[in-house]
Formats: sequence, structure tokens, C-alpha cells
Amino acid sequence: MKPRRPTIRDVAKAAGVSVGTASRALNRSGLVSEAAITKVTAAAARLGFEPDAIAQSMRRRATGVIGVMVSDFSNPLYASTITATEARLQRAGYALLLANTHNDKRREKQLLDLFRRRRIDGLVLGPCESEDPDLVERVRGDYFPVAAMDRDFGARDSGLHVDHFNGAVQATRYLLNLGHTRIALLTSTPALRPGRERIEGFKSAHAERGLKPDPALIRAERSSMEFAFSEALALLSLAEPPTAFICLGTRILAGVLQGLRHSGRSVPEDASVISVGDTDLSRLFSPSITALTWDFQAVGEAIAELILKRIAPAEAPEPERIVVTTQLILRESCAPVRRGVANGQVQPGSRATS
Repeated sequence: MKPRRPTIRDVAKAAGVSVGTASRALNRSGLVSEAAITKVTAAAARLGFEPDAIAQSMRRRATGVIGVMVSDFSNPLYASTITATEARLQRAGYALLLANTHNDKRREKQLLDLFRRRRIDGLVLGPCESEDPDLVERVRGDYFPVAAMDRDFGARDSGLHVDHFNGAVQATRYLLNLGHTRIALLTSTPALRPGRERIEGFKSAHAERGLKPDPALIRAERSSMEFAFSEALALLSLAEPPTAFICLGTRILAGVLQGLRHSGRSVPEDASVISVGDTDLSRLFSPSITALTWDFQAVGEAIAELILKRIAPAEAPEPERIVVTTQLILRESCAPVRRGVANGQVQPGSRATS
């Protein structure tokens, strides 16, 4: 016969307190002494008592779960951030429910409805296919507290942005200073805030020098994980191919490096490369890849703090906007453009002297 599970009444009896005191001690709520908490906790441990999470959530009208929605959590640029977010939420007593939107607006809506039915306590909402700044406000008003992460949101809402604009300016300036004028940018679609800001920063850095980038060198796609290899080959087949690449440090970086190798080009002799986001690939590739990056852990902890402030606050919290700066880590993948190839006229694998 299956043994009977201990109840709160068993715990109260073992601790020598009332059922109400045992409940308050286990839930850390109401008036209860530290001595009672110690006795009740010890009794619960001896008996192997585990509170009923469903019953607790019904009493508290809270589930202890916070949702996080991102485009693709297999993306290495999200991995460290999500890990830091989960660790901070866990310390606050919350579990994390993670979901992929796959940059699909319809899937995003389906997931929002699912989270609402699950009655999560709050949501971190990442970038998606097409961003309506009012969506965050609507979700907050109709569903649950929301904190936006690297996506558009309204003036009355809270969120966190990485400064992709100035990061792109910094990376582009560096390559321009090395003499590159045919620089390719491979990034996510301008429908997403990160992609839009990178393109604007890229153009701004050129404008500082009185230059205008060739539109053919800007490649931005909705599915940033699938197009990189073919786009890199197309760029390298141009009459004036790029002598430098700025690309996301995900499968896009892998696709660019594969395209360079396929066309017989070497890094940095024939093409300089900058990764947006410092990943294992950028660090371990030989030669190691110069990376434009930011503190992924700080982003995860900050977005967790934002959503925690918005769950059952003592008073309505003021809107907050956090901006995370970027930095350029110099490695071995960038070199001055070689004499005679500033316009991209280079024979793959050639070795001109400077």
C-alpha cells in the first residue's frame, strides 16, 4: 500500500503549534516567530512534507513562475543572458518558463495566450518579427507585468536595450581606420530593433567620413540563422567584393567564415572580420575573431530585476529604461586593407606586400 503523504496538520502536530502557525511559518507570511519557523521547518523536513504548489498558487493568486520569450534560445547570444536571468529569479523564489517565438508574430501571440492561461506572474518579452511598441502596454494591461528586452516599448513601460547603434559605429570606425571602404554588414532584419540600430550605426560611421555604404553590402534577413553562407558567397562574387565583414557571432559568423574559406580567402589577409557578440566560435576560431560585445550576465540580471520590481509592487513602479553599452575586443581577425585592394579588387589567396 502506498504510504500516506504527510499533511500540514501532521507538521503542526509534530512541531507543537496550530495549523495556522504552521502554514504561516512555511509560507513566511503573517505574524510568526522565528522560533516557530525553526520548529515547523524542522518538523516538515523530518516528515518529508512538501507543500502543494497548486493550492499555494490558488491561495496567493500567484504561481511563482515568470515567463521569458525570445526568438531562439539556442542562439548563443541569449544563452548567458537567460542563465543569469534564471539564477536571479531563482534567488527570489521564482521559476522560469522559457519559450521560443522563432521570430513569428503569430507564434508570439499564441505563447502570450498560453502564458495568460498558465497565470504566470510576469513576462520578459524579447524581440520578434514585427514590433509594435504598444504591445508591451497591452500585455501589461490585459495579462501580467512585462519587461521588454531589446525590443521596442512605449514611454509608460520598462525595458532594457543594448546600445547596438553605438556598437555598430565603433566597429565600423575601426575598419574604416584600417582603410576598408568595402565593408559588408550581415545582421537581422531592420524590423527588429537590434538589426535596425546596427544598420543606422553602420551608415552613421560612414557618414562621418563623407562616405555612403554600398546598399548591396548590407544584408539583413528575417531568418538570420539560415542565409549567411549564401549571402557571403554572393557578396564575395561581386565585381568589387567586400574586404571586411561585420556579422552576428552566431551561425551568421559561421556562414561568413565558411564562405571565405569556400572562395579561397583567408582571414585577415584577404578579409577582416568582426563578430557582433563574443561567442565560443569567435574566441576559439583560428585566427581568433575581433568581437563587438556586451555583458550578457549583466543584461540577464538587470532584466530580472526589472520584472521583479513589477510583480506585486508596494506602489506602481516608475517606467525604467536601461541601456547596456558595448565594447570592442581586438583580436587577430582584422588587418589594414592591402595596397591596391581598397576597392575590393583582390585575387583570393594573393599576398601583396604593403
